[in-house]
Amino acid sequence: MRVDTIFTNARIRTLDAARPSAHTVGTLNGRIVGFDDDLHGVDADQVVDLGGQPVLPGFHDAHHHLSLTGFRLASLNVRPGAVNSLAELYDAVRQHSEGLAPDAWVRGSGYDQNFLEGHPTAEGLDRVAGGRPVILEHVSGHMMVANTRAFEQAGYAGRVGFPEIAGGGIPRDAAGRPEGLLQESAMGPIFALVRPVDLDEVRRNLQLASDQALGYGLTSVTEPGIGEIRMVGNSPLDYHAYQTAVEQRQLRVRTTLMPYITVLHPFTDLPEKDVLGLDLGIRTGLGDDMLRVGPVKIVADGSFIGRSAAMHACFHGEADNFGVLLHEPEQLHDYIVGAHRAGWTVATHAIGDRAITHVLDAVEEAQRIAPRPDVRHRIEHFALASDADIARAAKLGVIPVPQGVFVSDFGDGMAAAVAADRRDDIYRVKSLADAGIVLNGSTDSPISDANPLVSLRDMVLRRTSGGHVLGERERVSVDEAVRAYTSGSAYAVSQEHAKGTLRVGMLADFIALSDDLYQIEPERIAEQQVTATVVGGELVFGEGA
Repeated sequence: MRVDTIFTNARIRTLDAARPSAHTVGTLNGRIVGFDDDLHGVDADQVVDLGGQPVLPGFHDAHHHLSLTGFRLASLNVRPGAVNSLAELYDAVRQHSEGLAPDAWVRGSGYDQNFLEGHPTAEGLDRVAGGRPVILEHVSGHMMVANTRAFEQAGYAGRVGFPEIAGGGIPRDAAGRPEGLLQESAMGPIFALVRPVDLDEVRRNLQLASDQALGYGLTSVTEPGIGEIRMVGNSPLDYHAYQTAVEQRQLRVRTTLMPYITVLHPFTDLPEKDVLGLDLGIRTGLGDDMLRVGPVKIVADGSFIGRSAAMHACFHGEADNFGVLLHEPEQLHDYIVGAHRAGWTVATHAIGDRAITHVLDAVEEAQRIAPRPDVRHRIEHFALASDADIARAAKLGVIPVPQGVFVSDFGDGMAAAVAADRRDDIYRVKSLADAGIVLNGSTDSPISDANPLVSLRDMVLRRTSGGHVLGERERVSVDEAVRAYTSGSAYAVSQEHAKGTLRVGMLADFIALSDDLYQIEPERIAEQQVTATVVGGELVFGEGA
């Protein structure tokens, strides 16, 4: 017998109870064909010596905006750390603008008002952009700031006349003009000026994000939202762009795509009235090991750090702020029930507890009307959840998709946003596992950096940037965190039969690390380096790739 590659001299932790460890693994046609003694007498086209390094299954980020990550890698970085005050932000915009054509768009992303003196303003950006239109996207992706020139290009001279928009927030000055900040749906008129995105730019962004992902040990990601250009996605040709990027090897990380709900449409001229899908009735599950159609995505509310998540109780210190529902409960119900009846898996962004309630109500009704066992509907983020919410999600088979890294990135701000007795309910993890829910791991990149090692550390320690422990009872073990980021995230898209553990017949996706995560202090997890990434038996990152 001859195989493609034998990877040897490794300390392999398979996460498979039947064969938990090995030193050698053989691959053929992208899959694992044997370990150790299985390979005696077997020849290989190549042998790769991993130098005694620890090996794990490849990481899978269950909620990772690939194209947006690539866009932010290519745009002006105004994240905390890159800029630490409004003065530094304006100076960064000034310097960036000076290198652009006089009529070019100035695009930046990642600012967080919690680390500045507040939000930038249209007038502040006017002073530094040299007459160019400016869009600065908030780190959450749920807000932006635009300058006067951008409003003018949208048809609103001097920002006058910009309308109120359902599901959006628009702070205004004494004269009634937008100050520059646009929240949620209110971003639509400005986004319409820069979207759809050119397909070459989309593929460039995907390559940037793919290269970063492989360097971080991510062999699979789930892309939560394509095709809709007001909130998520790049253009109506998004699937084509991803498919072409795979064909041209610009996208080399396995990707599950979530089309946005508004891309789906009913087929009213057919006798099957319940069909709600893409053209030709395409739905969840179509595709191959590199690119698949996953759940349909719905955004129910806003963001935690932007204080626009839909809450039962007001945000702490803001008596009139209960957040924003982007769809009325009846519309949200119709979306979820309709997609469920049509055979889709549904993934709904719900951060606040009020949004979570509405999503669970709709899922419960959908399963009552048309029972579908093991459908694995999801709630993306599930950020503020009570014990009752968790128990109800478990009973309904709903999979929450929280982001461990948000604890260190935004934990102090999130804790300040709710009453003291709710702080332990923020981005819960251990309670999900205790309720029988399969944990998964994600970063919501580029909202947080895509490095899974940081998120793994935060799932274990739950320590904020200010040094506080946020929900000590929600800490998990290193093993629980690693399994969440491998087999758990594969389970969240019904792919645990193909990836997430290392055993014969599974996809040959694995990584080598600088040290064994199980043997070091949890504080050191984020310091480790991915030294090799293998996708389908091919070394795609590391020495010799």
